[in-house]
Amino acid sequence: MLQEVFRIPFLNIPVFGYGLMLVVAFLAFIQISQFLARRSNIDPENFVNGTFIGLVIGVVGSRLSHVLENWHEYTDPRFTLWHNLLHMINVREGGLTFYGGFLLATPICIAYAVHKKMPLRRSMDIVAIGLMVGLGIGRVGCFLNGCCYGERCDASWGVQFPYHSPAYLEQLDKGEIQAPDTLFIPNPDLRGTHLATKDDLRHLPELKPVAAEQKALPVLPTELYSTFNSLLLAAVLFAFYTLKPAPGRVFALMCLLEGTTRFLLEMVRVEPPLKPEWFGPLSIAQVTSIAVVLAGVVLWFTFPRFGTQDPLRAPGGRGFPATVTA
Repeated sequence: MLQEVFRIPFLNIPVFGYGLMLVVAFLAFIQISQFLARRSNIDPENFVNGTFIGLVIGVVGSRLSHVLENWHEYTDPRFTLWHNLLHMINVREGGLTFYGGFLLATPICIAYAVHKKMPLRRSMDIVAIGLMVGLGIGRVGCFLNGCCYGERCDASWGVQFPYHSPAYLEQLDKGEIQAPDTLFIPNPDLRGTHLATKDDLRHLPELKPVAAEQKALPVLPTELYSTFNSLLLAAVLFAFYTLKPAPGRVFALMCLLEGTTRFLLEMVRVEPPLKPEWFGPLSIAQVTSIAVVLAGVVLWFTFPRFGTQDPLRAPGGRGFPATVTA
């Protein structure tokens, strides 16, 4: 875990690992999309503009989904309404749910592609490959931030996150670990006490040695599992793309594979269940994964019905042949 990677010299502005990896993921997505667009005779600049739109909408959807999924963390009665609202929009701490951004950004990006008269199905195929690469890189940011961690793990590869990490706070809340009384300080609004944050420790250096000794119990590094999974899916999708499938089937395959593997990864991640009386112990991500898989099945059989003639380029141009197979 490395939440703050470094500070910009002279400006003393912190650069957070989570945000840094999001930027790297964003740039990687653009480069991959442009590369595949050129091979397919699609204007690569459309992907640059569309990516900016998708990024903004995706971050909003990702954060909204995370806040709703963890509503209790953002309605803490120990803090003021203003403090909780600021906590909701503080994306630098992490807390961006992939499916929330995916579901909100997808229709917006589709509308953008239609407006630009881009070949929709093949454009979706290109986005699918870049999206998996970006997700894989983004999960490294999750590991640096300490979020999206897994269940307790006593094996040698278990990870112990430091003081005030999400894993530490959850285990403390569950009573699995105990924090020294000296780390509980008065709230600024005089409503009881709260566990000293990292910002508090900057002003209370005498507490730093005590906090440095605190660690969470070992957990599974599911963030790195997700990174490996996403990059592997990107490789599979790219290989399938080179086989010249019917336009749109690469995107459909992404839904099938990502939905299935995400459902399985959720089994070892620490996530709150969604309405036990409705879906049993399933989390929001698992329920969404099922919906994504079903959508993938529908798209797999529906897209070829629009024809196997790839409308994205004229015969004889660069890249793949104009006629593709189902």
